[in-house]
Amino acid sequence: MLIKKIKNTLNASVLSGEELLASEVEHIYASDLMSDVLAFGKPNSVLLTGLATQQAVISAHMAEFKGVVFIRGKLPKDGSKEFAINNQLILLSTKYDMYEACIKLEAVRSGKTIEAKSTSLRQQCDEVILSDEFEIREKDFANAGTVSTGVKSILKKIGFDHKLIRRVAISTYEAEMNVVMHANYGKVNLMVTPNYIQIIVDDVGKGIPNVELALQEGYTTATDEMRAMGFGSGMGLPNIKKNADELNIESEVGKGTKLTMRFKT
Repeated sequence: MLIKKIKNTLNASVLSGEELLASEVEHIYASDLMSDVLAFGKPNSVLLTGLATQQAVISAHMAEFKGVVFIRGKLPKDGSKEFAINNQLILLSTKYDMYEACIKLEAVRSGKTIEAKSTSLRQQCDEVILSDEFEIREKDFANAGTVSTGVKSILKKIGFDHKLIRRVAISTYEAEMNVVMHANYGKVNLMVTPNYIQIIVDDVGKGIPNVELALQEGYTTATDEMRAMGFGSGMGLPNIKKNADELNIESEVGKGTKLTMRFKT
């Protein structure tokens, strides 16, 4: 694909290297982790990233990329333009976020037409583009938080807005701690589509006798031991409800609880 076509597809502005618009690239690599760019990026590519620093430009150069497209209208600082000029890299900036940019570029690559109200596009956007599963063990306070940390890391790699990632991470952490404290075992399922992020936390345990009561701030069934470790303030489910765009709770006493959380992207 010509870099000029990438620019036009993303309505991007040229920050430096306009003379390179006629160059052709074989790949477009989207990432905010420069170690991944260096490990997996292929020469003759363009980097799509939200990391607006000189390190992103240097990493692209080291990986033998042709240029960098900064998402969400970001503009690089700290000598990035000068480095790009000296090393023959093109720098672009687009207002689109990572997903929007990837969808538009893929549509152009595959020859599909994008229309905002198209049913086929709607179906395409609801397709699962990433899924993962994690396990949580009862009273495993030593590893508590590793699941939510893993989810946060995945979403950062994809390039979601940091405010959205924060809401997802907080909600996942609260749900993870509830499983550690009150259940025997649990699974966390992460599903990402271009329209939403879904987290399902399904546990086997004692269940919630009164969901409405459990959603009230300050209500808790935590033991003194849990409180001594800083947990069980009664803000778990209320925090999840506050941060998630959609929350569904299914619980049966003596069997367990299933939380389904959705976050619009």
